[in-house]
Amino acid sequence: MRRLTLCAVIFLLSFTFLGFSQEKEARLEEVVVTATRVETPVEVAPASVNVVTKKEMEKRDAKTLDDVLNELPGVYAHRTRVVLDTPTDAISLRGIPGYRRNLVMVDGVPLNGPQGGELKLGGFRFEDIERIEVVKGPFSALYGGLAMGGVVNIISALPEKRQLTFKAGYGSSFERNEALDDLRKVYLSYGDKIRNFSFFVSYGHEATDGFPSNLVRVMTQPPNWVSGWIYTTTPEGKPRWIVGDSGDHQGWDQSFTLRMGYKFDENTNLRFSLMKIWGSSSYDDPHTYLRDPQGNPVWEYFVIGNPPNVLKEAMFLAGKISKDYTIYSLNFETKIKEAKVKLTLGLFDQDDYLFTTPCVGTLTGCNFNEYATKTGGPGTTHNTPAKNYIADLQLTLPISLKLPYFNNHIFTFGTSYRRAEAETKQYKLSNWKDEDSKTSLMYESKGKDRIFALFIQDEIPVTEKLTLYLGARQDWWKTFDGYENYVGQTGYPKEYGKRSESSFNPKFAFVYNLSEKTTFRGSVGKAFRPPMLIELYRSFMTPGSFIYGNPNLRTEKCWSWDLGIRHSFWKGNKVEIAYFENYLEDLIYLRTTGQYIGPRAVVETVNAGKAEVKGIEFSLEQKFGKYIRSFANLTWNDARIKENPANPRSEGKRITGIPETMLNVGIEVEKGPFSGSLVGRYRSKVYGDDENRDKKEGVFGSYDSYFVTDAKLTYRIFKNASLSLSINNLFDEKYYYYYLEPRRSWFLEFSYKF
Repeated sequence: MRRLTLCAVIFLLSFTFLGFSQEKEARLEEVVVTATRVETPVEVAPASVNVVTKKEMEKRDAKTLDDVLNELPGVYAHRTRVVLDTPTDAISLRGIPGYRRNLVMVDGVPLNGPQGGELKLGGFRFEDIERIEVVKGPFSALYGGLAMGGVVNIISALPEKRQLTFKAGYGSSFERNEALDDLRKVYLSYGDKIRNFSFFVSYGHEATDGFPSNLVRVMTQPPNWVSGWIYTTTPEGKPRWIVGDSGDHQGWDQSFTLRMGYKFDENTNLRFSLMKIWGSSSYDDPHTYLRDPQGNPVWEYFVIGNPPNVLKEAMFLAGKISKDYTIYSLNFETKIKEAKVKLTLGLFDQDDYLFTTPCVGTLTGCNFNEYATKTGGPGTTHNTPAKNYIADLQLTLPISLKLPYFNNHIFTFGTSYRRAEAETKQYKLSNWKDEDSKTSLMYESKGKDRIFALFIQDEIPVTEKLTLYLGARQDWWKTFDGYENYVGQTGYPKEYGKRSESSFNPKFAFVYNLSEKTTFRGSVGKAFRPPMLIELYRSFMTPGSFIYGNPNLRTEKCWSWDLGIRHSFWKGNKVEIAYFENYLEDLIYLRTTGQYIGPRAVVETVNAGKAEVKGIEFSLEQKFGKYIRSFANLTWNDARIKENPANPRSEGKRITGIPETMLNVGIEVEKGPFSGSLVGRYRSKVYGDDENRDKKEGVFGSYDSYFVTDAKLTYRIFKNASLSLSINNLFDEKYYYYYLEPRRSWFLEFSYKF
């Protein structure tokens, strides 16, 4: 109740600033391109749309793109670890779970990884982005696979005049080792327009010493002569003992962006973009909480029993993750008489996606007697270079037909091509701290797939108030050159032949403008997701299981519909309510076979599930002149597994990774040299177990409910320079999202713009 009261207070604070609102508001009509592939005013777009501008991002206390997305209705994005370069493994739009079912693009190029669809949002700079468009609902009719829950489109722009930006900042936790300590950021950009030629170049760097978020637990109570351990439980309530942590989880990333454009005439322009992001995360020295009777640190013990009670120094160690990828895009636009032509060519080039792991006996796939130490010892490393090629050709053409009520049409049609390839190689290391100390190849997998598609959409203004949208897309998916090899194991290597599947995805939508203040809209459509290369050809070994890929997986399907209304009660006010339902089938799922390889259960990847998601989105915004904006949005998701032969006990349970309730509330103020924001976010508990057995909160491995408040205050020192102070987790909420999340922290930043 206290948390919800605080949310209400934040929103109602806006009404105390009515004195600022006397100045007349001037606002240009906001347009969105993602909902229909052509420029459409947000207020009449045939989908639930949110647009976040660069100015809004600068006002907020957001450090990453997923921070920005998390404040929008119907959107849930979270990382299981908080360092800069960790993939965002949890993203959902309207209850559709996972980054493999929600498309994220940068200037028309998919950001979802070529092998597994993973999203690496660390390294993107707000200063390089013009706006972010989020459209929710099934969009396979326009964008193909991955767009089951919706599309996030990150859009950049070229400068219209000379501009220079420099930013530098530093921050840390209020209490050492409770949040991202020693967070440093530097950003520099320059752009200009010389006649018809425009260019923009930027460099960004950020790093942190991190904090200890990875706790080390054992299943058996340490021996009597050892002290310092902390009793806890698993989220399922099973006893565990915390004996230490893996050290401060530190990280860094860097980015380089180059954009160039040439405008041939009013209708024709060519643009090239390159964005390179690289970085890594690792742990510094681990900490043991255990002490012997003399007060000396204890890293290992062995007590004879059945089973024996064992602790090894290697159990405290954690590895390293490195990334290095580049996004290229080439965009050409022109107009031939009445037809608008757009061509996009892109490449997502992942040079490195490297994991290094210290050996902990057979738990990490090493021999039973191979254990790493703090100073070195055996380990493994695997790297996955991958590429994603895309080509998209689109034509938009107005056509007049002599038909009653259907005279004017705006046709958008075109073709799309995507080709992905990935290869993983795992090697043994003689020294886990040196990724160049490779000795022998352990495992290799690779594969390719491609999609060719044709799409069409007809926008039909039936009357001045009613507009219909009819669209469809046919995708032809093919996978080939699959290969897997466990070196030295019987039955390997394996080669997999080519396989193909097609998917037809229609969509219908309408927009009815009852008045200038009220708009009704609705849609129904089908979406699909082809299996990823990692699901087809890649196998994994975990401490308790051996997970096999499946080259015979089918595509996932989803039928969705929604109804919504937008209304403005008075000036500066906007209210939107939407109801939606999603019906998913052939969900790709992990099934335990009942077989074992040594101590590990054999698990296979299969199409086994059906799920339903029903939900409501409510958003409210109130502007007072030019100075104040307050907002609140509430999302309720009832996302459940309805059928699952792979695990019948999961039927009727909530889908993992989806909170039932999400609430965002905030206020932004700008007056004179001051500007600021105060934003609160509530998320209900998330389940990580498909049978929903992980009910306990506040323990390592749990996905807790939380309410977090962030604040930011900016002072403009003079025309081109400003100083800002932001505080994350203002009320010092302690919670887990598997790992321990950051507590209260501060960040001070200087900015100069010319």
